[in-house]
Formats: sequence, C-alpha cells, structure tokens
Amino acid sequence: MAATAGTPRARALSAALREARISSGIGVRALARQLELSHVQISNWETGSRVPDVETVAMILAAIRVSPAERERILDIARNVREPNWLTVGMNGIPQQLAGVVECERAAKSIVEWTPMAIPGLLQTTEYTRAIKETGGLPQTDIELRVMLSASRREVVTRQDPVHFHALISAAALHEPIGRDGVMLEQLKHLVAMAGRPNIAIQIVPLRIGWHPGWAGPFVLYEFPDTSPVVHFEHHSSGAFIPAEHDVVEYQKAVEYLCGVAMDEVESVDHIGEVIDHMEGAP
Repeated sequence: MAATAGTPRARALSAALREARISSGIGVRALARQLELSHVQISNWETGSRVPDVETVAMILAAIRVSPAERERILDIARNVREPNWLTVGMNGIPQQLAGVVECERAAKSIVEWTPMAIPGLLQTTEYTRAIKETGGLPQTDIELRVMLSASRREVVTRQDPVHFHALISAAALHEPIGRDGVMLEQLKHLVAMAGRPNIAIQIVPLRIGWHPGWAGPFVLYEFPDTSPVVHFEHHSSGAFIPAEHDVVEYQKAVEYLCGVAMDEVESVDHIGEVIDHMEGAP
C-alpha cells in the first residue's frame, strides 16, 4: 500500500495510530514484541512512510486496548485510506479531517494560504482565534480545547526548522472587527511581527481590483519534500483535500495570479501599519 503513503488520509492514520499507542503507555518495541512484528514496521506505520492494511490496524488497536469509539474512528480512516480525495460534509467529520490538516502542516516544506475574509490560522493570535470560536455556540470547554489546538499548530512556523508559509490575505480581513476592543489591533501588530520572520511572506490583496480566482473561496496549498502537493479547503461545515494533479495545477495558477495582483511584501507590511495607525488614532 506504499502508493497511498503521504496522502492526507495516510498522514491522519499514522498520527492516530501513534497517538493511540502513546496514550496507552505502550512503547514501540513492546508493541512489536506483543504482535510479533518488527519495531521498524511499527515505526514506519506511525511516521506514515508505510500504510498498514485494515486488518493490521484492527490488530494494533486490539493490542493497545483503545475505546470502542476510538477504535471505530481509526478504522474508518483505515478503510478509506485508498480514496484519493477526502470530502467531509457535516460538523462531526471536521475533527477527523483536521488530523490530516495537522499532519500536512507538520510534513510540508511550504504552505500557501489564501484567505478572503479572515487572518490565516497559522498567523492568528490566541484571542483572535478565541473570538472566532466563541461565535459557534460551543461549550466553553470545547472552545478552549480548540483554541489550544490552534495555538499548538502555529509551532510549524516558529520551530527550529520552520515551514515556509506564504499568506495571501484580502485587505477586507484587516478591517473586519473580530472580537472585543483591542483584539484586532493586537492581531494586526502580530502580523507585522510575523512578517519579519525569514520563513514567512505576507501579501495583501487590495480591494476594488475586479474579479480574481480568490473570490471563489479560501484554500491552502501544501507542498511536500517527498510526495505530490495537495490542496485543502474548508467551509463552515464541510472540507475537502484535493490531490488530483490537474486540480492542483489550477490552484497553483490561482496563487500565481493572486501574487501578481497583490501588494509586495514591503508594501503589505506598510499597509498593515497604516491600518494599525488608523485604529490607534480612532476615538
């Protein structure tokens, strides 16, 4: 099943197996002895370089004694791991697909994200994220868990060997008042600070320039060092990974177009600074 290694589903499966084993308190070598397998095989499955079949996944889950609900969740990923596209419809499916997003972020060599109405998640402040999550009507404990997860995901742009992140942001997102007083101002100052990192490029796409492909909706393009690129887009209650080459090429063209109409990096930071000055000078 090596052909599926590196796909978002395969990455989600490897992460699920790894986290389930760690939660059980069983080491890789101990699990390998219990199953009479090589510890290298276990490691390959947990890193995503190899993909186990459904029967093997079931055997692993039985050995580490996961809960029935967790067992079914992980087996569902394994059963569909060969499917190239990953479409999720309904709020209940988003957390499962989020595991694929997190693993793509960790494994990518570069990420390009276009956001027409909000600040990209990897560049959000904690309070900006919390303000968005609070509009969903979730219990406070769920909100805090999601805020913590979002904060942990940002490590990919600040770690020792960070991913290269290119943010294309509509100017509209800079002016939309998200959260209570001060949240948006803090967020914009954070954008300026992050733009100073060598692995982060921020370009603002101005308004009133006519139609462009970005108006079709937000998307994220992941490029990997060892596998083909994929596109991900997520809406309120649905999301999809698109790995098909002809679709990825179209999104790469969209990125090129958006870069062409956007302000350059220096102009973008200057523009954000002007918005900050206006906010600080407002009565």
